[in-house]
Amino acid sequence: MTHLWQQPYVNIFKHFNVQSWKKCSKEGEVSSLMDKTLKSTVYRITGAIPASNYIQLPKTSTQSLGLSGRFLYLLFRPVASKYFVVHVDVVTQDGLVIRISFSNLFKEFKSTSTWLQIPFVCHASKSSVSGVSAQLAKGGETVGRAPISTQWTVLCLDFQEILTAYLSRQYSHVKSIKLCANLAVKNIFTSDNYYVPGLTMDQVAKSGITLSGAAPMPREMAFPLGNTENWNDLYDFIRFPLNGMEKSFDSIQRTRSLSADREKGPQRADTRTVHITKSEATSSLYNMTKPPFMSKFPVTSELPQVGVNDKGEICVQQGPDGDVHVHASGLKKVVVHQENEKTGKVTSSKVAASAVLPPVKEKYKCLKPDPILRLKRIVGFGGATTRNVSCLALNGDSTLLASGQTGSQSVVRLWRFNSGECLAIFRTHSHSVGCLSMSNSGNSVCGVGKDSHGKNLVVIWNTERVAKGGNVTVLVKAHTDVDIVSMRIASFDETRMVSCGRDNIRLWRIKDGSLRSAPVNLGEYHAMEFADCCFEAGFEPNKDPLDRVVYAGSRSGHIFEIDYRKVTVRHVRRLQASSFGNKSGSGLALNCLCVNESFCVTGSDDGFVRLWPLDFKQVFLEMEHDGPVTAADISSDGMQLLVGTCTGNIGILDISTRSYTTIMRSHTGRILSMSLDSLHRRMATVSEDHTIRIWDLETMQLLSDFTAPKDSPCAVAYHPSQQVIACGFDSGAMRIFSIGTMSMLAEHKQHRGAVIGLAFNLCADFLYSAGALGSIALYDTSDNQYQLLRLLGNIVALGVKRAPEAFAVSPDGKSVAFVGPTDFIVTVVNATSLDEIMRIDITNLNTIESNRNVIDGALRVKYSPPAVKQLLVATSNNKLLKFDARTGKIISEIDNIHRSGCTSIDVSPDGRYLLTAGDKVIKVWDYHMRLDLNFQVFIGHSEPISRVLLTPDSLNVLSVGDAIFIWEFLAGNRIPEPPAEGRATIKNYFTGHEEELSFFKTSQNHPLTDEPIRKNIHVSSSYAPPEPVPDISIIEKQSKEELLGEEVMSKESSDGEDVEEIVKAVNGKASLRSETNGFKTGQDIKTTVPAKNPVSQAVPSVKSKPTVAKHFIPREKRCALAQRRYVALPSQAGLKLDSVIGYNGNGRGNMIWHADGGFFSYTSGSVVVVEDVKACTQRHLLGHSEEISTLALQHDFQILASASGSYGLSTSQICIWDLSSMILRTTLSHHEFDIIRLDYSRDDRFLISVGDYRECSVVVWSAVNYAILASTKTSVPMNDLKWDPYTTNEFASVGEHATVLFWLLDETAKEASLSVYEAKIPDELLTHSGITQVSFTSLEYAGDSILFVGTSTGKVSAWDTRKNSCFMHWEADTHEIDILVSRRGRLVTGGSGHSLRLWSVVGIGEMKMPSDSNAMHSQGLTMEDEMNLDGLITSASFDDTMDVGVVGTSAGTLWYVNWVERASIQLVSGHGTQINAVQMHGDDFILTGCEDGSIHVLSTENRQRTVQFRVLNQSCKCLGLAPIQHCASKTVATVGNLNNGAAVVAHSNQSNPLSLPRLVAGYSDGTVRVFDLNAVKMVLKMHPHAAAVTAVTFTSDGRMILSGGDDGLVAVSSSVTGMTVRVISDHKGAAISCLDVTVIQDLDDPDVSSPQLWLATSVDRRVSVWSADWSKDFCEMIDWLTFPAPPFAPDGTKVKVGEKDAYKVLPPSLAKFSSEEPDVIVYTGYGMQKQLQFHSLAEKQILRTAPLTHWASALDISPLASLIAIGNQERLVKLFDYYEHSFQDFVGHSDSVDLVKFSSSGRFLVSVSHSEIFLWTVAV
Repeated sequence: MTHLWQQPYVNIFKHFNVQSWKKCSKEGEVSSLMDKTLKSTVYRITGAIPASNYIQLPKTSTQSLGLSGRFLYLLFRPVASKYFVVHVDVVTQDGLVIRISFSNLFKEFKSTSTWLQIPFVCHASKSSVSGVSAQLAKGGETVGRAPISTQWTVLCLDFQEILTAYLSRQYSHVKSIKLCANLAVKNIFTSDNYYVPGLTMDQVAKSGITLSGAAPMPREMAFPLGNTENWNDLYDFIRFPLNGMEKSFDSIQRTRSLSADREKGPQRADTRTVHITKSEATSSLYNMTKPPFMSKFPVTSELPQVGVNDKGEICVQQGPDGDVHVHASGLKKVVVHQENEKTGKVTSSKVAASAVLPPVKEKYKCLKPDPILRLKRIVGFGGATTRNVSCLALNGDSTLLASGQTGSQSVVRLWRFNSGECLAIFRTHSHSVGCLSMSNSGNSVCGVGKDSHGKNLVVIWNTERVAKGGNVTVLVKAHTDVDIVSMRIASFDETRMVSCGRDNIRLWRIKDGSLRSAPVNLGEYHAMEFADCCFEAGFEPNKDPLDRVVYAGSRSGHIFEIDYRKVTVRHVRRLQASSFGNKSGSGLALNCLCVNESFCVTGSDDGFVRLWPLDFKQVFLEMEHDGPVTAADISSDGMQLLVGTCTGNIGILDISTRSYTTIMRSHTGRILSMSLDSLHRRMATVSEDHTIRIWDLETMQLLSDFTAPKDSPCAVAYHPSQQVIACGFDSGAMRIFSIGTMSMLAEHKQHRGAVIGLAFNLCADFLYSAGALGSIALYDTSDNQYQLLRLLGNIVALGVKRAPEAFAVSPDGKSVAFVGPTDFIVTVVNATSLDEIMRIDITNLNTIESNRNVIDGALRVKYSPPAVKQLLVATSNNKLLKFDARTGKIISEIDNIHRSGCTSIDVSPDGRYLLTAGDKVIKVWDYHMRLDLNFQVFIGHSEPISRVLLTPDSLNVLSVGDAIFIWEFLAGNRIPEPPAEGRATIKNYFTGHEEELSFFKTSQNHPLTDEPIRKNIHVSSSYAPPEPVPDISIIEKQSKEELLGEEVMSKESSDGEDVEEIVKAVNGKASLRSETNGFKTGQDIKTTVPAKNPVSQAVPSVKSKPTVAKHFIPREKRCALAQRRYVALPSQAGLKLDSVIGYNGNGRGNMIWHADGGFFSYTSGSVVVVEDVKACTQRHLLGHSEEISTLALQHDFQILASASGSYGLSTSQICIWDLSSMILRTTLSHHEFDIIRLDYSRDDRFLISVGDYRECSVVVWSAVNYAILASTKTSVPMNDLKWDPYTTNEFASVGEHATVLFWLLDETAKEASLSVYEAKIPDELLTHSGITQVSFTSLEYAGDSILFVGTSTGKVSAWDTRKNSCFMHWEADTHEIDILVSRRGRLVTGGSGHSLRLWSVVGIGEMKMPSDSNAMHSQGLTMEDEMNLDGLITSASFDDTMDVGVVGTSAGTLWYVNWVERASIQLVSGHGTQINAVQMHGDDFILTGCEDGSIHVLSTENRQRTVQFRVLNQSCKCLGLAPIQHCASKTVATVGNLNNGAAVVAHSNQSNPLSLPRLVAGYSDGTVRVFDLNAVKMVLKMHPHAAAVTAVTFTSDGRMILSGGDDGLVAVSSSVTGMTVRVISDHKGAAISCLDVTVIQDLDDPDVSSPQLWLATSVDRRVSVWSADWSKDFCEMIDWLTFPAPPFAPDGTKVKVGEKDAYKVLPPSLAKFSSEEPDVIVYTGYGMQKQLQFHSLAEKQILRTAPLTHWASALDISPLASLIAIGNQERLVKLFDYYEHSFQDFVGHSDSVDLVKFSSSGRFLVSVSHSEIFLWTVAV
């Protein structure tokens, strides 16, 4: 719509009002005058310098013309004897600006990626002397000054052809035009039409000319012409590039107009032979002599292959340059000669002149798709080039990246950072580049390296023009003898730099075209090794830029501050390591240094990265790593650090939260081998760095690693079904490791040399290993001992060059092949006994292809898949030999597979592709070598590739060497290409593939109808199989076996058809047929499949998570539900679930409210809550074990459906609940992963469920018996789906990639079927503010056949459900639309923008009706109101009037919304983030501290939030309540009488039962805050810790506050003043996990001086017990408990002692004072056994223990009952009897139970899992 105003053409001078010069600009000698020839005003531009005299449109370069016309018409005349230049800037479809310049000043054509320079040939007037001389001259006219007599010229530039031909890009629009001296111009036009000058409409009408794509020149563009004058005699017409029938030139010069061509007629017509009879003479003579331009003829896009027939009839002429010229006008038939490529014979046949001949088949075939691999990810530090990258540099806004290489022929590459596009490559020095630095603007790059003589060379490059397609030039360069290890360009001045190295710091400057340097006088520090340097950061407007400080760090720990202006040392400070626990006092060996406006970051050899203030007096923050820190950088906001270590790790340190995230772990040495576990999606690698690492194939995260410091691993093999790996070592040892327990199962040392091969057979019955000294061993894998069955010596070829694939195991597990006993023999042995079966001597082969001059040796062996039955052998002479695996007969030989040897081989499971590695590249081959180009080459590795593997699902390729490369294998889900003729492709909307439908091409092709096309999938309503249907998979398998059999493999196919085409043809015949569907007239493709296997098409695996918030993504869990649990009968249960507090804001559509039915339900974790709002009561539906994602309610309010996903052993399930009896009716299982949507049909006969992005499935269930009626899968993930409430059996869905699908459930046939139509999306919905990936996120049916659809860009579109088309859209929000609710002409929208908007959409239905203006009433679309809530809108329900409703948010809150009163009230208060702490005050209030820094006070009576505190940017880690006697109290006076009658008044303090005690909270920044809950304010803030506070409590008398930190320090602070009076460091180094206090009056222990006791427990399983009297400032330790534990974690991983993070994988250490026994401490934690331990303070020993079934994660003891509550990671709440040690388990939580807390009365128990709060009633 935006381009309609540009039709049919645009008069640019008129549109921009050139006369006023307001929208355009002029410079220099520009004047207007009256031209006598044109009789109109023209503009003359003159001047000696063209660049200084010009007209520019638009006025400034920042503006754009935005003209989209394909052709530009310039009406101009060059000034005689002068030069002129014209610049036109155009924009491509991908946003690239390209300048097209033409001038008679250019001598030759030049082209870059962003600039085309085209010479212009100026022509003289035809009647002038110059014009006649040029025609007579042999060379014609040439480029140069304009001749004396020039003509007015119409220049037509075809931008689409220019960009396509020269730059292979697509044209978008014109940005600007600049006309430079010297020329006269009348006007400029743009148009999509091709106009021919010299023709009028009258001439066209009279002559009947048919102009293919051309039209007469409009009046505004035409030049004046007399009645008797010829246009071509007076003017010139030039089109560039020339049309396809003429030869193209790389210059702009005169061409004949279309009218001129037709006047002259076809060339060389006299050589044509025509046979006529006497009776046909008159008509034939007329046909030969009539003007050719008067005849109507069709124009074909391609010329047929023609020649001379055997009768001598000439129908074609060939020019001397090889061009073929055909003129068939006047002939009824032409003779066509075609050559058969297979037989070589030439056949001749006569065809009609107007016939459309079939296209010529391509002569060359290549491997498809191209490219077949695409790099997805690299794990490790490799290079993106063929050499190692040594240094990197970014510009200020991170848009450009420079990289330098090592090696003698090193280069520097400049990249566009966001897209990865290489902009420029330029040579650097003769040797490696040591360091790079880029200026803040990116206009210059500084590099330091070595020249050919070994001297340091500093080069500054100018990169200003690179982004525009220009070249990189050298600004300056200089040699220096000083050492340089770091060099930085100043951000305030690109001509200034600083460098440092051994014994020097230098300041550099570019001045007068040279690079100069000044050394800094270091004085006594002259002999010092500097590691890094940088400029002071920040900008101060009142400060001279030169008044800067330069920082430099040395290897001895010195920090130098240098005055830049004075070039002197200002300060020298030495950072001592003794401040951090090292008593030696040595300086820190600094490796890197970076500075911002607030602090300085250093990285050193001791593994610490530290944050310092700019005065370096103390350290702000430090983080220890497992190796020296070699690189560090600060984010632009100063809140994050990027840190790299020499151990190959990269991590991000969040300064605000002090959290550290490792984003990459990599090997530090070359990776020698790898092995895959396809069952568990794992990968094992071994490296020269002596490590064995286990990776997750999906995320490539490191799961575990083994280290062998004294023996280097060299080979690895994964067990096919168990979490076990076999690893071979250089010493010859072979060890078996269990991944689960991180233990060694077996060890064998039979081999004397290094292990060069290791593999399991497919059935995992046997394990094989080979040694470098010729031995091969066979092991039994039936038990964990891996007993040796047989060992053969001197049978494998000696050496390690074949490692790690010295042998190959056949896919059927029957044979093993290896090279040996010599390099020229391949031996095949029995896999179960190692008995020899066959020997192949590769030196004695007789093949046709053999041409051997030297003796060849075998290098690699590999078995092909079972269907091919071949054995592949790679030789030392770079050949690949294919043998029959059964007979040993050679089949074929391929030469030159690699130049320097093949290092690895793999074959795809289908036998179609071969992968080889060598020469640091990967080659993907057509396995059968039947193409003209059989392979594709992929670079990336900088070192030799050790191994390449194709994953079992054929979706990815893995290669290892210098790093781990993950490639996407694009042929894994390849869409078969259609045949060249007789096929039409129709997209399959379930799989995303295109299917073929045969049709016959007639002379009048009927276009396909525009009506919706639906695809049907028939599924039987019962589980009985339908009528027999050909099994496509069987047909495909048989066809492959027939084609790939022994006979076919030994010779080439006779017709040249490959495997893919045969299988494709078979599939097309077996699966597709054309039918007519009566539903919404269209053409259908039906595929009939059995109900038990509802989808026969192969659906691509979609693994990437959708980016939209609408799509449900389950919260990450730590552990699955315990499979072993002890649940009591309901009548005997010790706990009764009383309340569930909170709403799961992570769900989608998981709240239902119906105003008329009074039904209100929502989910929290795995529990469905049915709540009566008026009575404030809850009922709970317990049946799920995982997080519930969505709900659906039948329209009669009797049946509720809830869905949850799978995790561990728990399967995905749909629970059907009977609401009248509140019981589970049935459970449905079909989906493999999570379910994102449930919906009942309007008549409640059907339930539909939608799978998440991992399966993309749609399942229709019968609501009667809940059997599957239909099931299918889509090619893209869906985000929402709803039944149409106004029609029968129809529903719609929206999803990723802007997909809208309209569905129909057809019940007319015997079997139910699904039909689908994919709607066409308007282009305006597909783009938004540069966002190219738009998703549709929500939909809602309204009346009058209207469907509203929301998008991820905030737009809402309206669709006509009768035509399945979009008729309007508007921008309803700036964020994603996730919720749409519509009734009675009103629409509510909500989404990720936290806003809820009410719209009036009364008049939208009128937009569907055709009208002149196509506009709706002004009151039709109006936003009536808007409300902002506390989170992303996840669910919403409104009444029929849309006045009131209930809305759920991601913050865990349910809001009651009233549009009439403009009010929002909280119905349910929850938590949007994880709860870290919980406390209870009496039985009335629950207090929680959350990860987002908030504190909630919740009432147990109505489950509402009464008070909330929030600390921004911090996390609340722990809570504590003041003791009861410290609560607010009031004085009560009691009046009485003594015996003598005197009045007595007694005063007493009584606590107020309605008042709340003070609350203390600890935060992640080390602060402790005290809150007055009654006054709702913070009364005290203190900062006693430098690390996060992990535990806090009041002392028993309330005088002091005890707080424990993450660093192990315990602080004692006054609760009144906040002053820290004591710091206890006994637990330093291990975080405090809990604190507890008590008062014991009768403790019989002489060591206890005070009855007030408290204890501290740290994560290293140590408990300290203290006696204190705070009124006397007395505190002493009375006991110290240490509990032993094994050196490995519960999952078997080794615990690294001394590492802070090591305790995070262990269960927490918990200790509490017993309320039953005054001198007993109850402890639980990680140890030798799962148990509770009861320790007596008096007897100083363990009294007894109680076994546990799981490790405890939470512990509390009832104050009044002999009960212990325990929570664990297996999601259980365990109620434990204190004395009898009996227990009961209670389920309901969906994640680990991290917190449990009894109320002070013991009547209630609170349990917390993530954000779920369960309130239990204690029934015992």
